Amino acid sequence: MSERPDPWPHWIQHWPKDAALGRFSTAHHGDYAQWQTAIDALPRLNPGPISLQEGAVGCAFPAASSDDIAQLEVCLRQLHPWRKGPFQLGPIHIDTEWRSDWKWDRLAAAMGSLADQRILDVGCGNGYFGWRMLGAGAASVIGVDPTLLFCMQHRAIQHYLRHPRHWVLPLGVEELGTRHRFDWVLSMGVLYHRKDPLEHLRQLYALTESGGQCVLETLIVAGDRVLYPQGRYARMRNIGAIPDLGSLQGWMQDAGFGQIQVVDISVTTVQEQRSTDWMRFESLDKALEPSDQEQTVEGLPAPRRAMLIGRHG
Repeated sequence: MSERPDPWPHWIQHWPKDAALGRFSTAHHGDYAQWQTAIDALPRLNPGPISLQEGAVGCAFPAASSDDIAQLEVCLRQLHPWRKGPFQLGPIHIDTEWRSDWKWDRLAAAMGSLADQRILDVGCGNGYFGWRMLGAGAASVIGVDPTLLFCMQHRAIQHYLRHPRHWVLPLGVEELGTRHRFDWVLSMGVLYHRKDPLEHLRQLYALTESGGQCVLETLIVAGDRVLYPQGRYARMRNIGAIPDLGSLQGWMQDAGFGQIQVVDISVTTVQEQRSTDWMRFESLDKALEPSDQEQTVEGLPAPRRAMLIGRHG
């Protein structure tokens, strides 16, 4: 692994590099200085082999002292809340809100070998799935997510894993040019936040190489309808549309994708998404009707998620 991973993939020339890297600043986010101070204070530790094929991504620190580990935990907790994971840095287990390893287990077999594949993960959070794809052999993974805290969490993990082919950049998908396309494009947990879901799917299609594939994971509802929540859904404000499975497949086809495969349909449980010591805000259990876990507190169908793969061309 590289001693100092490059903060930008050298082979991407046409994305807004200066704007993206300039977002790692107090001018872009008032909490940046606090987060950067935490990363700067991470103890200097010599990591053992990194683990990318286990549920908790991370590494051991064979020579770390108890003071080192205490300092490490203090620094990592300054980057709260941790949403995607889990991670394992030495004896510290970052128990994230989402058991993203469960979602990866549902997806991994369908993706198969990722040897020599260049991958784009849209709305990647802190890059957890990117680590797992590198563990499955991917040549490189670029994650984009406009939430700066998640990018800082990735930098904290990279401080020790030092992988030269994994990036998480503070960009939205609408900022990416389409001159460079990827063998795989992922959009997991993004579509229902979009005001125009078909436009999002067209963006994904434009970023997928001819013959490449796209993983789409999103909320769905049962029946033959598209739900357009008025106000909140499961206490979330920014929800555009939640389709039924047939409509979702139709949207993918309209965007250009073919050979659409339904990989998984799962009800989201309070075991998979929950508050933890590393994500202390309210989570799914507070969004469900206490007397009827099949409904949200707004009286709408409880979260159900579908995972599909479509091919470009």
